[in-house]
Amino acid sequence: MEKEMQKAFKRSTSGIQPLQNLTVLIYVGEERKNDWAKHWINRGFRAVEKLLAASAGKYCVGDEITLADCCLIPQVFNARRFHVDLRPFPTIIRIDRELENHPAFVAAHPSQQPDCPPRSY
Repeated sequence: MEKEMQKAFKRSTSGIQPLQNLTVLIYVGEERKNDWAKHWINRGFRAVEKLLAASAGKYCVGDEITLADCCLIPQVFNARRFHVDLRPFPTIIRIDRELENHPAFVAAHPSQQPDCPPRSY
């Protein structure tokens, strides 16, 4: 299972997340950033969804929370931020729903951070 966790973790951290960083979005420009974000999130989620088909239980890898879950959930937040249609990713949606009320994920949500600007989520 360690190998599956690493695959899902790496896809989220290297194939999706860096392309959502503020400096990248500024470089892409205001007019193109939404299309840019949607493209890379969709591409990454298609790959993650495939990986999860083989590894998911209650969470990304079986029934225990792993680093893969900790990396996936912020990407789901970004997907919603950029209005990505998540319907093609049922496993990702299911895992997100499973974790949305977990105390650690609630505490880590961007809206709970002291420096979160109002209405930024």
